[in-house]
Amino acid sequence: MPTGVRITDARTRLFDAAEAVLLRSGPSALTSRAVTDEAGCAKGVLHRHFADFDDFLAALVRDRVARVEDQGAALARRAGTGDVVDNVAAALTELFGSVAAAIVSLLIFRDDLRARLRADTPTGIPLLTEAAAMLADYLARERELGRVAADADPDVLAPTLLGGGHLAYADRDGARPESVRAMVAAVLAGVTRP
Repeated sequence: MPTGVRITDARTRLFDAAEAVLLRSGPSALTSRAVTDEAGCAKGVLHRHFADFDDFLAALVRDRVARVEDQGAALARRAGTGDVVDNVAAALTELFGSVAAAIVSLLIFRDDLRARLRADTPTGIPLLTEAAAMLADYLARERELGRVAADADPDVLAPTLLGGGHLAYADRDGARPESVRAMVAAVLAGVTRP
């Protein structure tokens, strides 16, 4: 791209480019040059909007965390409707069918990035912590409605489901939604009510 040409919504363009690099080549390939090349812009564009590359990556993770929070609000609205297993399986498929598994790999790969995000997420791994809270909140709502057993512990079930979902999608080839549903059904067996 020629110098001096204004790029509309550069942040979104750079975030989308980072996702493409992550999904195609993994966290070790994610560099400022790879992102700007993928976005089709000069390297200076990234540094015009972010203090440094880790600042860019932190903003990318925060943006994806916000998406999980939006997904959590939508899942909460589904409480009392549809099938609990189907709702949870769909949430996990939506979460990990996106770039979330690659973001988790990035967070594990880059110690400095995790340290920078500690102010936002003091414990756990950003994105996964928020996803666990999303599932726990949904299961607690379903428990209040009597569709999950009264003695079920959403704070135990949520990370169990999240871990199973993450493992299903960890190889970058993705899981089949029916295998995710089978895992969810097995974890929630005995605690869901019709």
